[in-house]
Amino acid sequence: MLSLSEVEALARAAHEGQTDKAGRPYAEHLRAVAEGVRSRGGDADQIAAAWLHDAVEDDALSVVRLRDAALSDRTKAIVLAVTKRAGEPPEAYAARILATPGALLVKEADLAHNADPARLAVLDGPTRKRLTEKYAGMRALLGLTG
Repeated sequence: MLSLSEVEALARAAHEGQTDKAGRPYAEHLRAVAEGVRSRGGDADQIAAAWLHDAVEDDALSVVRLRDAALSDRTKAIVLAVTKRAGEPPEAYAARILATPGALLVKEADLAHNADPARLAVLDGPTRKRLTEKYAGMRALLGLTG
């Protein structure tokens, strides 16, 4: 099995050159989500999944490469659960996350970082409003309100 430092290196390499909506290196988001999972009491499988949570969705890592990676089946299942699929309704996406043990904590940390007011503040008004509503809607579907 890959160690967490090896998973981090894999994730950083997979997302090399990518930036977030604010133009920051994408690895900063991955680190923040992994730390968010850790601070919420997540285990090693969940922290590994946090590092890789956007890798398949962003085409940084193929599903085949993920399946072949020296990761626990639980880590792989969490990554696949939090990977959005083209044309998938938010309700189906949320249901898959809720049905996958360990995935909710990873998505909660992801949403928390995505909705961080400091991150959103650097975006233009319409984008900030759209994303704020999108993240609040997903939190509601996942039962993370409050």
